[in-house]
Amino acid sequence: MFWLVDAGAVLAAARSGDPLLLLGVAATILLWNVSWGLALWNVLRALEIDVPLENALLVNAAGAFANHVTPFGQAGGEPVTAWLLTKTAGTDYEVSLASITSLDAINVVPSLGFAALGASYYVLTTTTNGELGLLPLGVITAAVVLPVVAVLLWRNRTTLRRRFGSLGPGIHRVVSAIPLVPVPDLETVKGRFAGFAGAVGRVAVSRERLAAAIGCSALGWAFQATGLWVTFLALDSFVPVYVPFFVLPLGKVGSVFPTPGGLGGTEAINVTLLTVLTAASVPTIAAAVTIHSVGGYLLTTSVGAAATSVLGVRE
Repeated sequence: MFWLVDAGAVLAAARSGDPLLLLGVAATILLWNVSWGLALWNVLRALEIDVPLENALLVNAAGAFANHVTPFGQAGGEPVTAWLLTKTAGTDYEVSLASITSLDAINVVPSLGFAALGASYYVLTTTTNGELGLLPLGVITAAVVLPVVAVLLWRNRTTLRRRFGSLGPGIHRVVSAIPLVPVPDLETVKGRFAGFAGAVGRVAVSRERLAAAIGCSALGWAFQATGLWVTFLALDSFVPVYVPFFVLPLGKVGSVFPTPGGLGGTEAINVTLLTVLTAASVPTIAAAVTIHSVGGYLLTTSVGAAATSVLGVRE
């Protein structure tokens, strides 16, 4: 990215940053992680898991570390985070995994909402078709369709479980053919899956805790977007407030890249969208994204590594 944009210009833009405002950016990143730790704590309370708030914050921070050092971001780090939660809270692994999975699903809700609001504002205020083409309309459609699909899948979960359950013997035979891999009893697997699905269901029906978790997640997204907006201010540039709320959720698609935490893919998407949506220079945009995203990556990874060490010492 630096090679395409001009590394010298990007570094010059980054050096011009206001140190006090950049400290504010670091604070928003930490507050974002605290907010999502509060969301995890509410999910655990919905499952009647009595975990001190500080432990939930530590597990969430450690989860960020796991996501950042394993490929494919969330897919790589969540099993590790669930294992840490099991060790910390003394719960069954499938219940811990259900907690982390529920938190991931909850985090999608406000991200879709913010992206849809930003896309709607863009559509209403842009007099031409715009350089984004049909992307804003696609975001708005996804924000409507995905929740409907999720509700339909949840209401038909018993039927789906029965149909996928019929695949169990075939999967069991495939796994048993892999050398050095212990094969659990099929009934044990079914029981664990039932425990996982039951835990997710308890989170879904605990309305007060679910609403609190969604609120904390939205607060985390707000801190994250505010941090990017302040980063531009620190570089003596200005972008409309709605832009980070629209760009950051779309940038998360880059986390599917097979790099630790999706590093590189997210930044490329963010720079591309910000170049289209704002009047800021490309070097300034690249510097802002680097400070906010890569700097935030390093900050949360460092804090998460410390949290993982604390949890390990307690264990």
